[in-house]
Amino acid sequence: MTLHFHEVNFDGLVGPSHHYAGLSSGNMASTSSRGEVSNPREAALQGLDKMLALAERGLLQAVLPPHHRPDFALLRRLGFAGSDQQVLLAAQLEEPALLCAACSASAMWAANTATVSPSPDTLDARVHFTPANLNAKLHRSQEHPSSTRALQLIFGDTRHFVIHPALPDSGALGDEGAANHMRFARSHGEPGVECFVFGRSALGQGQGQGFDGPRRFQARQTLEASRAVARKHTLAPDRTVFIRQNPAAIDAGVFHNDVIAVSHLNLLFYHEDAFWDESEGLAALQQACAGAGFDLQVVRVSRAEISLQDLVESYLFNSQLLELPAGGMLLLVPAQCRENPRVSAYLDKLLRSGGPIREVAVFDLRQSMRNGGGPACLRLRVVLNDEQMAAVRGRVLIDKSMHAVLTDWVRHHYRERLHVQDLSDPTWVTEVDAALRELESVLDLPGLYTHRN
Repeated sequence: MTLHFHEVNFDGLVGPSHHYAGLSSGNMASTSSRGEVSNPREAALQGLDKMLALAERGLLQAVLPPHHRPDFALLRRLGFAGSDQQVLLAAQLEEPALLCAACSASAMWAANTATVSPSPDTLDARVHFTPANLNAKLHRSQEHPSSTRALQLIFGDTRHFVIHPALPDSGALGDEGAANHMRFARSHGEPGVECFVFGRSALGQGQGQGFDGPRRFQARQTLEASRAVARKHTLAPDRTVFIRQNPAAIDAGVFHNDVIAVSHLNLLFYHEDAFWDESEGLAALQQACAGAGFDLQVVRVSRAEISLQDLVESYLFNSQLLELPAGGMLLLVPAQCRENPRVSAYLDKLLRSGGPIREVAVFDLRQSMRNGGGPACLRLRVVLNDEQMAAVRGRVLIDKSMHAVLTDWVRHHYRERLHVQDLSDPTWVTEVDAALRELESVLDLPGLYTHRN
């Protein structure tokens, strides 16, 4: 029997604790929204509508559940004691930033959930997942235990899937997941080339002559972490490439590679300032792709066409690059791309060029965008064959019916306004508990939240 392979986009469902605390330094959208009032309901509905739109175009779309918040275990580890309400009130009074971190809905950025290697690339022909430790930021470093639990529930069939533990929590092993990882292949079912983009080497490996790190913001992904994930996933060395991120781009607000480059199959869509040594990085990719039996195709955007400031403000490269069932590629961009005159003009030029990107679709994701991520941040790509698809557990695939169920759930449980001062409100905490207990049943993922932190 011939097995067909498919790319499934697992989007993070925005959680009911979505608020603007500006916790992510180096992320301009996050820090510029600090202290504003959020609308968790609208954020979740915007994400669900994007999922349905892609599903209705024949693309496979699924959902990853939000994490339980507040994280009382984190707050208690930080010395806050007493009942849940006493913990929240003390944190709000003494360390409001820590309370915001414990309530963060940042798990919506599913691209940071894990690095995923599909079965054609791995030695044992199983799909390998390594949850990202995200140790560069406190509010994100608490995610990987819940992410691991969700992945184990959804991809629990060990005949087809391997869920590795996150890398050790060390600054030398900072791992940001798929946001700093790209895969290239002639088709989803053929062995591909996996590319890891790192910002620094914590142990000074392979820095090369004249390599200078970012000076304004921290480089989050380390070479050591990238190499460790590649080893754990049993990737072929000749089909694995490690490329340095450009420190100047990091300092301009390009906190992950997926803010400045995106790939799909054999196509790389990127900005000339994405990598430390553009020619060396492309040469390594081209050689690996040629060895795997296909040619790398590139769409390069120069800084003369779009500046670093414009790409960070518009999130052009944090778009989704998707292959349409009828052929050709679709670039799904946030509304900000059409609101920026220079980026909008570039998109028109791109469509006129006759290149591989045949269509641009625009989506309004402002509520989540203002918290620091665009369409590509919201999704985790998982390549699965027919048998692996059948082994996926839970009701996580999105169609019109499931979209309606989740939309009703959001409308019933989510607030339209949430401010950081609301995070110690016991009524809100009770609302979140009730919502997530119901979601566990809706998604048919027993045990997802009943372990209550």
